[in-house]
Parts: sequence; C-alpha cells; structure tokens
Amino acid sequence: MKTIPSFALLAATAMVLAACGKEAPKAPEPRPALTQVVGAVGQSDMLWVGEVRARYETDQGFRIGGKVVERKVDIGAVVKKGQILARLDPVDAGLSAAAANAQTKAAEADFLVAKAEYERQKKLLEKQFISQSAFDSREALFKAAQARLDQARAQAAVTGNQAGYTDLVAEKDGVVTDVKVEPGQVVSAGQPAIRLALAGDKEVVVAVPEGRMKGIEPGTSAVIRLWANQDQSYAARVREVAPAADAATRSFQVKVTVLEPDAGLRLGMTAGVLIGSAEAPLLVPTAALTRQDGKNTVWVVNPQSGEVQPRSVTTGPFREDGVVVEKGLARGERVVIAGVHKLQPGQLVRAVEPSNVPLPMVGGGGAGPVAATPAAAKPAESAK
Repeated sequence: MKTIPSFALLAATAMVLAACGKEAPKAPEPRPALTQVVGAVGQSDMLWVGEVRARYETDQGFRIGGKVVERKVDIGAVVKKGQILARLDPVDAGLSAAAANAQTKAAEADFLVAKAEYERQKKLLEKQFISQSAFDSREALFKAAQARLDQARAQAAVTGNQAGYTDLVAEKDGVVTDVKVEPGQVVSAGQPAIRLALAGDKEVVVAVPEGRMKGIEPGTSAVIRLWANQDQSYAARVREVAPAADAATRSFQVKVTVLEPDAGLRLGMTAGVLIGSAEAPLLVPTAALTRQDGKNTVWVVNPQSGEVQPRSVTTGPFREDGVVVEKGLARGERVVIAGVHKLQPGQLVRAVEPSNVPLPMVGGGGAGPVAATPAAAKPAESAK
C-alpha cells in the first residue's frame, strides 16, 4: 500500500479549508436614486401661469409740445401724486404767458376809455344833448371793449396754464414701468412719455384654452402663488373674462384680481393661478420620462421593497417645468427623476429627495437647477 506524501496531504487539507472558509457573495447595496412624490402638496397645483400687473396703467404725456430738458425718474421708481416726472423747456411758454398778460393790460386800458366815454354819452343823452343813435354807437363800442377784455383774460388764463404744463406730474401714486422720452427730445402734445402703473389693485392675466373655460366666469374664486415664493398663496377672484378667443392662440384672456396684495407681490412677477375647484394635473420632471417599446415610461419605486419597475403612462403637454401625466400614475406614488435610462426592472434603490428644488408650477418659468443633498450626488457615480 502506497503512502501519500505528507506535502500532498497538507496541500489538499489547505484547499478544503480554503473552500469551506469562502463567504457567500454579498447582495449589492441599493443604488441611491433621486426621486419625487407625484402630486405632493404644493407641487404643480397651479393650473395657469401669468404675469402680475397693476389693474390700472396709464401713459403720462405733456399737454403741450416742446423740448424735454429734464427727466427725473427711471423705470421702477415709486412716485407720489403731484411728483414731477419730467420737464419741458419753459422759455417759450413763459414768453407766451407774458404776451397774453400784456394783451390783457391793453384790453383793460381800452375798456376803461370806452367805459368813461360811455358814461359821458349816457349823461348827455339824459339831457337830450345827443341823439339816441349816437348813444347806441358809443354803447356798442363799450360792449365790444368789454368783450375784448374778457377774451384777453381768458387767453391769458390759457397761456398761464400752459406755462404750468411744462412740468409733467404724476396723477396718482404708482410705479414707473416705462420711459419713452429723454432730455433733448422734442415731443408733441399728448405724446406718451412715461407709463405709470397705479398703486392699489393688482391682478394676474392668464390665457385659458377654450376647452378649459367651463366654470370660469367673473366672480369665480381663485388662488394665486408666486414662482418666487411658493410657500405663500393669495386669495383672488376672477374679474374679467375676454368675450372672444385670441385669433392666434385660441385662448381666452382671464384677469384675476388679488384680494389682499402685499409688498411681496411685485409687478412683472410670474404667478400661477388655480381657478375654482379644478383639480390640478400630475406633473413629473422631463428627466423622469423615458421611452420603452415605443411608449412613454416612468420608473415607479415600491415603497415597501424599494424596487423600481417601469410603467407606461399617457402624457399631456410638455412644458418648461415638466410633463403632464394624464393616465398611469396616482397621486402619492414615488418616481425616479434622474438616471432612468440606467435602471433595470426589480433593481433596488434608496430614494433620495432633492433639496432646494423650486416647486414646479404649470406653464411658468421652468424649474431652476436641482441642488441635491450630498447623498443624492452619488447616483451618477454608481450609475457609471
């Protein structure tokens, strides 16, 4: 019987021990994935988007023509009633006023002479020293002198007012929204010079498609939220609905008045409007959408297991801030919003919420850059 060499026995024993000591491969850790809850409170609950405007805007213009010598306000300036906005060269207006005053003095002198002569002729008529026809002629001259005096006084008043019109003053409190004149420019009477948005009522003007006009009429309640501050909402009411659709867009212009505006509601801001009790659409970021088998697909995260599965959805309009999902998703479901083209069915993910992401608002402005938490920055690395 042959004896197994000791070194061979030792090698076999080492191999058996190594095989017994090898650990089973670990399951891969869930991949971090940037996700979002569909239809979360405050998200995409603004159906229409428009611009904050003053209810009343007016073009201020000079009441006389002349050369602009000074402009005292710029766009954005807050002005008070009676404040001077711009000035014309006052020399010509001053000379016209002086000429009118001189004519008035001359007419007064002529009137005094005609009056004295009239009084003398009247006494002579009483004593029968002159005929009635001679007195009538003198009386006519007196009345003509009186009419010329009245005319001269009225003309002096007009030219005096025009001398004051060289200063363009604000009719009411407001904000300058446009400036159309500069020093050195010659303007005509009534030419628009400075546009003023009057202080007070503010409204948001939105365009509503004809297919969504049901239930929208003056007096309908609404809610307004600014793109710059979506944490605060403003109660509003529909003030005006255009009687006819726009020929180009086939949409109706709807003006919604803010009931209690504050300093945070600034002119020109983008604002979302939810009119009446209409249900807001579901909105997902464009990056959450992919194509599989010719269908629009999103990846839905199972809240219990953390697995992701593709799901076909029916989409609506594509906008700057996302895509409207009409069918296939329910409010409260969580979808992956980044790196969807690298996911596999059944893959485990660790949901990461983006931070500092502006809440999307239908039709407005587009979302800003996503600033994710440090943990959310890893998906791109693990996806490589």
